[in-house]
Amino acid sequence: MKSQAGDPWYIHAALYLVIAILSVLLIKIAIIDPKNAVEQDKFWRTESRLRMNNIKAAEILYQKKFGNYTDNLDKLLSFIKTDSFVDSVMNAFDSLTMKPANPFKPLSNGEFSPDSLMNSPKSFQDYVLQIDTSVSIDTTINRRGAVIKIDTTLVVGTKYYLEDPDGYGTVGDLYNDALKNTSSWE
Repeated sequence: MKSQAGDPWYIHAALYLVIAILSVLLIKIAIIDPKNAVEQDKFWRTESRLRMNNIKAAEILYQKKFGNYTDNLDKLLSFIKTDSFVDSVMNAFDSLTMKPANPFKPLSNGEFSPDSLMNSPKSFQDYVLQIDTSVSIDTTINRRGAVIKIDTTLVVGTKYYLEDPDGYGTVGDLYNDALKNTSSWE
């Protein structure tokens, strides 16, 4: 049986089917996929910033105990897992509000895991962690202009810089004391 245009009915049915399939693909590609990509990127950004806040809290505790910051994530994670000072801070309560004084925030899954702080959730690359090193040289000269002694002082770890390898932010600064422990998204 032919349609009024003279074409067989199955050609029209096939064309309608192709139009329906292309419409579904267009909706998926133009609406659904970008929405999922935005939601996934938002999750990665939130999760990465939570991890970076927890690394910042660990660096602050490390500095309180040892007097300087560290640029070694393995050492920092070992400090979080094994040190009694960290354990006492995590289990302490604020005496005024009687709320927990735990500086570590739970991650998106609802719990804090020190092992998750090692790398970024998107690319699984290690976070970039650096500390500053400054050298001061002091020369002592007698009245005749002869050098008596040269004192060299090396100061390591007064500031730190933490960067997400996926570009979701930074914490701290190596050159500016005003940006110490400051997150780029705050």
